[in-house]
Parts: sequence; C-alpha cells; structure tokens
Amino acid sequence: MTSATVSGETTSPTIRPEEAAHFGKLAAEWWDPKGSSAMLHKLNPVRLSFIRSAIDTHWGTDVTIRTPLAGRTAIDVGCGAGLLCEPLVRMGAEVTGVDAAAENIAAARHHAAGMRLDIDYHAGELSTLPEGTFDLVTSMEVIEHVADKAAFVRELVARLAPGGLMILSTPNRTAASKLLLVDGAEMIGQVPRGTHDWDDFIVPEELAELLDSAGMEMGTPRGIAFTAMKGLHLSDDLKLNYIVTATRR
Repeated sequence: MTSATVSGETTSPTIRPEEAAHFGKLAAEWWDPKGSSAMLHKLNPVRLSFIRSAIDTHWGTDVTIRTPLAGRTAIDVGCGAGLLCEPLVRMGAEVTGVDAAAENIAAARHHAAGMRLDIDYHAGELSTLPEGTFDLVTSMEVIEHVADKAAFVRELVARLAPGGLMILSTPNRTAASKLLLVDGAEMIGQVPRGTHDWDDFIVPEELAELLDSAGMEMGTPRGIAFTAMKGLHLSDDLKLNYIVTATRR
C-alpha cells in the first residue's frame, strides 16, 4: 500500500533509487484493479472518504456539492500513476502530481489523457518543481519510503499555501503491521514483495514531532483498519495504517 517516492535521477537526501526502481516496475499494472496495485484500489475509496470530510471541515464547504475544491490548487506527492490525482480533479481542483519514478508519470499521463483530465504531472523530486504553493498537499503511503523524513516533511510544508490543508497517510510501526502488511500481505501476493521495510514505518507520535518541528499541528489520526465484514474502513484502530490532517500553527 504505497506510492513511489524516490528517484535515481537526482541526489536529494529524501531519495532512495531502489524505491523508484521497485515502483517503476509496477507502473504498467497501476490502473489494473486486479494487478499488483489491487490493494491501492481497495484503499483509495477509504482515503477519499477521509479527504472529502477533511476538506469540508477545513474550508466549510457544502457536503452535498461534488466540487468542494473548485477554485483551489492541489498537489499529490508520490502520486504513482494518479489514483488520487484524478479524483481530486473531479472535486474541482487544479491538480499537480509528482512522482520520482518516470514510469509512473508516463502511466499517469496516459491514463489522464484517456479520461480527458488535465493534470500537471512531473517526474522527479518535489524540490525540482517550479516554485509555487498549493491549497491542498497530499502524500499517501510515501513518508515510510523516504531516506530523510524530516527533510521530506519540510519540503511538503514549503509547498503549502497560507490557510492550506495537508493530508498524510502511512503504515504504523506495530507488531500487527509487521505481521499483516509485511510478512502476510507480501507473502500471499496482496502487496508486491519488497514494497515495505517495517523498520521505516513511523508511529503517530513520531509523525507529530516531525510536523511540529516544521511548524505544523497534526490532527487526530484515524486508522485504516481491515475486518472480514467491512473490508478496509476508517476506524479508531491505528494498528495497521493511519491518515491525518496537518495545518500551520
């Protein structure tokens, strides 16, 4: 359950070339709901439910309208082939997507063209993008893959416009996540082998400290849990994965 976040083409301290290579190999199947990114397709609606609620709460938008981001800009960092970028466009935003794996960006551009969606995609490190800020900054299942988490968070914050909203999600570093997300999911093929390094997972308290150091205040985390009855769903259970908002203090 991740998006590629690093590239061998630059030398930023947040980059791990092996990560970009791993996810770049999966680019051709990114939009196949039964392929190697099947878990992302199952996870995306849960993310979007949280994101929509956070948008409505932050900007006071009408929960019944389809385009709560109309007139706003958004960037998804570690966007993969655009699974989140495309819904953000449909919510009305002017969207930029950045991913370190050039193969992912090629797949993202191809799919967006087929959907007739205008998305500004960039391959490479976030710091290489033209200067500019965004009302909404998202980064889903990314921070656990970067070499320098503090530097990555600072780069995200530098792209956040005044009064903007940041939303992050990541696996939690718990015994349950090691058993189910790493040992279990990769063993049975639900997640491609080599996707996760449990030691790089980050607990909510650590993420809150990173955000605090960058001048941000983290909201209350919501868990993304799994049960046989509900499948993946938002929960108070943070053991596997969690998603949070962050705003400037």
